[in-house]
Amino acid sequence: MSRGSVPPVGPPTGPPGDDTGCTVLHVDMDAFYASVSLLTRPELRGLPVIVGGGGTRGVVLSATYEARVHGVHSAMPMMRARRMCPQAVVVAPDHDAYARASHGVMEVFRSITPLVEPISLDEAFLDVRGAARRLGTPQQIGEHIRATIEDEQGITCSVGVASTKFVAKLASARCKPDGLLVVPADDVVAFLHPLPVGALWGVGGKTEDVLRGLGLHTVGDIAHTPVATLERALGPAAGKHLSALSWGRDERSVVPHEPDKSIGAENTFGTDVDDPAVIARELLRLSERTAARLRASEQVGRTVSIKVRFADFTTITRAKTLGEPTDVGRVVYDTAMALYEALGLERARIRLVGVRVEGISDAADAPHQLLLGEKEHGWRDAEQAVDRAARRFGAGVVRPATLVDPSGTAGNPPRRAQ
Repeated sequence: MSRGSVPPVGPPTGPPGDDTGCTVLHVDMDAFYASVSLLTRPELRGLPVIVGGGGTRGVVLSATYEARVHGVHSAMPMMRARRMCPQAVVVAPDHDAYARASHGVMEVFRSITPLVEPISLDEAFLDVRGAARRLGTPQQIGEHIRATIEDEQGITCSVGVASTKFVAKLASARCKPDGLLVVPADDVVAFLHPLPVGALWGVGGKTEDVLRGLGLHTVGDIAHTPVATLERALGPAAGKHLSALSWGRDERSVVPHEPDKSIGAENTFGTDVDDPAVIARELLRLSERTAARLRASEQVGRTVSIKVRFADFTTITRAKTLGEPTDVGRVVYDTAMALYEALGLERARIRLVGVRVEGISDAADAPHQLLLGEKEHGWRDAEQAVDRAARRFGAGVVRPATLVDPSGTAGNPPRRAQ
C-alpha cells in the first residue's frame, strides 16, 4: 500500500446505508489497465500479472490484485516489481485497447446523466440527482452502473456514493475491488475521522511529514486542531482547506466535460447478417448519410469510427484518424471499410453496424488542401452536386448504384476507392 493511501476494505456487507442526499458518485475501474489486458488473455485470470514496459528502465503501469498483495503497485520500477513478485506474468501495454474501453465506460456514465466529470481514463464523478425518477436511488444507480460496465466491457469497478466529491472518492477506494459503499450524510464525520491524514485531498508526502511533526496522525486529529495552527504550519489556503475537508465540507460540484462532438448513424438489422456484401452496402449507406449530415451542418471531422454488434450482443469499435478533416462520404466509407476488413471477420453473425465521424470542426476553419496529383474535381464536387439535387427533388433521388437495389448488384459489395 502506497504512502497516504486509504486502505481498501473490500466490498461492504450488511444493510445498505441511507443514501438520502448522496447524489455524488465516484466510479473507479478496478486495476483498469490490467483488467483490460486480461480480456484478450483470459488464461491469466487469477494469476499475478504486471502490465508495463520491459527492460531495465520499464515501470509498472498496472497490476492485478494477485500481484498487489506482494507489494507491487503502479509507477514502481519493473525490476523492483519482478523482485517482489518473481512469479508474475508481465504483459505489454495496449493503449488502443485502453482507449476503447475508456470510451465505452464513459458512454455508460453519460447514459445515466449528462453531469459526468472524468478524472482519468478509468474514473469519473457523476451527479445523479436528475436520474432518480428514471433509475431509482443513488445506490441503485451505482449498482446499475457496476452491472452494465461488467456486462458491456467485461471489467469491474467500485462505486463510492456520498453527498460530496471528496467523500465519494474515499468511499470508492474503501470498497475496492468490485464493491459499492454508501456514506450517509449523517455519518460523514464518523467515516472520516479514523482515516490517516494522507487520505485528505492535497496531502502529499511533505505535507504529511509536517502534520505528523505536529502530532497529527488521523483526520480526526486535524479536525480538532485550531485552524490558526494549521494555517501557521501549512499556509492560510492549505490550512483552511484541510480543516474543512476534515469535517466533510466540500463545496465543489461535479463539472461536466462535454464529449467530443461527433456525427454518425447506425442500423440494427431485422435479422442477424453474415453476408459481407450486405455489411459493405450498409457501411456505404451509413457513410453517405453521415457525410451528408456533416456537409449540411458545414462541418468536417478528422476521425472515422465503426461500431459492430454481434448476435450475442458483444460490441466492438474501431477508429482511425485521418490526415486532414473530411466531409466526403467516399473517404468516410473507404476508412470504415478498411477498419471493418481489418477485423478479419469470417461469416460472423452481425446484429448492428454503425459509422461515426468525430473530432468535428467548422468546415470554414479547415479548408481542403489539394494534394499533389489530385484531380481538381473529385468526390467532394460529386457529393455536393448530390446534395443540391436532394434539396430540389428530395432525399435519395441520387445515390450510389450499389444502393439502388440491394438484391440486384448482388454478391458484389461496393469497392473501396483506389
